[in-house]
Amino acid sequence: MPSDTTQVMEAAEKVAQLLGQHPAVAKYKQAQRAVADDPDASRLLAEFDRQIHRLAQQQQSGMQVTAAQQDQLEALQTKIISHIKIKALNMAQVEYVDLRRRIGALLDGAVQEKPAAGAGGGPAQAGPTGGPRITMPR
Repeated sequence: MPSDTTQVMEAAEKVAQLLGQHPAVAKYKQAQRAVADDPDASRLLAEFDRQIHRLAQQQQSGMQVTAAQQDQLEALQTKIISHIKIKALNMAQVEYVDLRRRIGALLDGAVQEKPAAGAGGGPAQAGPTGGPRITMPR
């Protein structure tokens, strides 16, 4: 029996509730709060965003990024990646994104009429050759 939109949306709601209860989501939310509550981590990330924005504007106006600016950005990146709470956030984000990718692979598999390899943790199968491939935003 074909499913209708209401059934699909109800099932999606159940999946969303299960996802919200998954340990990867809890870990990700906790890591986000830890970074947000840490003044040093927040300052580092805000400064990185400011520098990236400033350099992008500079490049758009036709000016080159100087070696000193590049060195300054790299020094800031080194501080960011060595910050323990930001590291924990990055690791939690990778776990969460992988879970979302695996869910997406299952959905893609239904559209592609192939079993999705992503459900078992393996790589997702390629789409059919020669035709359009539908991907779900993540």
